[in-house]
Amino acid sequence: MDHAEARDTTEAVSKTEAAARAAHDQRWQLGDIIALFDGVFAERYHTRLIRGGDEPIYLPADAETPYHRIIFARGFFASALHEISHWCIAGAARRQREDYGYWYLPDGRNQAQQHAFEQAEVAPQALESLFAEACGRSFNVSVDNLDGDAEVDRHAFADKVCQRARRYWAEGLPARAAAFYRALACYYQPDDNAARVTREQACAAGRDLLAVRVG
Repeated sequence: MDHAEARDTTEAVSKTEAAARAAHDQRWQLGDIIALFDGVFAERYHTRLIRGGDEPIYLPADAETPYHRIIFARGFFASALHEISHWCIAGAARRQREDYGYWYLPDGRNQAQQHAFEQAEVAPQALESLFAEACGRSFNVSVDNLDGDAEVDRHAFADKVCQRARRYWAEGLPARAAAFYRALACYYQPDDNAARVTREQACAAGRDLLAVRVG
């Protein structure tokens, strides 16, 4: 093979790999995750998933907006899963308060603040890891504290998240989390011999489980 042929072969392989990566990324569209969440929960819980700006936030309904809003950051699929995880844990009273009434410092945390952050994040990130699994996506824990002086042990935190996820499997997911997991799994991981599940079919599967769990 001469240099020109080798170059052409390398370029062809690169284009094929790029196309494969693009097709892989296109599996996870924001329109899908928004439609799945809204389709399972909007009617029963008057809550919608909204693409937002730099910072995520949960906003309860008010005089101008008649539904609760889970606003995820910068169009990131992972951010949507993370914010949904927080919502799936929050109780009814918490869901009437902005950001569920919790303190949150996104960066610049000292040691005590970092510890409190990690304690509060274990359960939601465990759920997020399960949601990512249902979507066929990889998951990475988030403990970044770039502007803080606290020492961060990412591996120890990841172990806690993994252990909590195992507990969820052993003890059962919260009702809303279980319903959303089912909708995600139906949509992103259909049976090999089955036709591709539509959004509405996946939403219906989630709603059916929710009706059983919640009544």
